[in-house]
Amino acid sequence: MAARARSRGPFDYWPGFVDVLSTLLLVITFLLSIFMLGQFYLGQQLNNRDATINALQARIAELADQLGLAQKTEGDLKAEMDRLRATLAEKDKEVAAAAAAKAELEGKTVALDSAEAQLALLNQQVEQLRLQLLALQEALNASEAKNKDAQVQIEDLGARLNQLLAEKVKELADYRSEFFGRLKQILGDRADIRVEGDRFVFQSEVLFAVNSAELSDQARVDLSVLADALKEISGAIPDDIDWILRVDGHSDKRPIATPQFPSNLELSAARAMSVVKFLIAMGVPAKRLAATGFGDQRPLDPADTPDAYSKNRRIEFKLTEP
Repeated sequence: MAARARSRGPFDYWPGFVDVLSTLLLVITFLLSIFMLGQFYLGQQLNNRDATINALQARIAELADQLGLAQKTEGDLKAEMDRLRATLAEKDKEVAAAAAAKAELEGKTVALDSAEAQLALLNQQVEQLRLQLLALQEALNASEAKNKDAQVQIEDLGARLNQLLAEKVKELADYRSEFFGRLKQILGDRADIRVEGDRFVFQSEVLFAVNSAELSDQARVDLSVLADALKEISGAIPDDIDWILRVDGHSDKRPIATPQFPSNLELSAARAMSVVKFLIAMGVPAKRLAATGFGDQRPLDPADTPDAYSKNRRIEFKLTEP
């Protein structure tokens, strides 16, 4: 056996190695072929995808342009629609105004027809009035002669009436002088009671306390004398002479503001009313008395002195016609 082995020589590995390398080379070649085919196919797919992407991008750009154009067109259409709506509103107003004008014109036409009818009627009435006016003018001319005579009589009666009134005023002035003279004689020569023109004047201090309209005791005494003289003289005044004794209240200009008398006007009026009420209580007829308050509106002395204030605070009696 050993001899057989030596006769064969050493084992030869090279052919098998070559076979293996050939096989491996074939496998590698096959794999490279497959890889190259895969790369070629993948390249084709990528090229197709790029073309598709480019086409899609171009389509997107085209659609974007179309969308922008559509949006612009839509905006233009909306603006045009708004303009048309505004125009339509104006036209509606014009139509309404035209309808109103038409209605007004129709109304004026009807009114014109009515006015023409009224004008014709008025013309007839004017003609009738003209005839009546002519008749009245003739009657007026006939009555003017009578009116002249009547006017002479009226003027004569007016003169006689004025004469009678003057006589009555003079009679009342005579009784007033007699009344004031008798009061002056009864009350004596007092500085706080005086006659000024056609008025008999009492200083307020004689009749009232400060800021009061309540008659003092001395005031009641003095006013009783006045009431007696007034009742006596009133009996002598004829009934056909209408007269009143006006009692005027006056204050100074210094302001007053009390709960009872918010102003000088209220105080002067209240004092005049107190005097009138007392004279009525003493029997003087109420219809012959009148109370008036003037406040500080008619001062006798406008000076700002205590003497002027005292002179302006007064109660005046005036025997006069109503």
